[in-house]
Amino acid sequence: MNNIYLKLFAIFCKIGMFTIGGGYAMVPLIEDELIEKRKWVAKEDFIDLMAIAQSTPGIFAVNIAIFIGYRLRGVRGSIASALGTILPSFVVILAVALFFRNFKDNHVVESIFKGIRPAVVALIAAPTFSMAKSAKINKYNIWIPIVSALLIWLLGFSPIWIIIGAGVGGYIWGRYKHKLRMKNDE
Repeated sequence: MNNIYLKLFAIFCKIGMFTIGGGYAMVPLIEDELIEKRKWVAKEDFIDLMAIAQSTPGIFAVNIAIFIGYRLRGVRGSIASALGTILPSFVVILAVALFFRNFKDNHVVESIFKGIRPAVVALIAAPTFSMAKSAKINKYNIWIPIVSALLIWLLGFSPIWIIIGAGVGGYIWGRYKHKLRMKNDE
């Protein structure tokens, strides 16, 4: 398979087929396929693309696929990766919609989904720790994600305000550090 567009489609289709739990559960699979195996995207670039994907409206999984596809091969790459991500979910949702009435009261199916839930939590937690390591979270700045999570979870703050506040705070901190460097260079 020499066609990069087919490769992108196939990779994201495979990831979309075997990911239960949404976009964040896809992160370890995307990292493994594109960063570790193929080395198409640098780890630092992936973290930046994830931040952008999280900040833009829409489904995270589709956003990250679009940004990675665009990064690799422009508009055509973004279309190929987005279609690969969307197709498995579309087919599954279509099948569920067609046959759900037959299974909605089935205790076996209900038990299976109850068993899957804890695994989904783990699939979402694992990339969180990986991203924290890549984002250079340490004992001096660990308070930022903790306070952000608590503001959202306990106090019901909108994530939009957290993102805006973090962006403004990062800008102010960057300006402050830049002024300190300039002052020390004199």
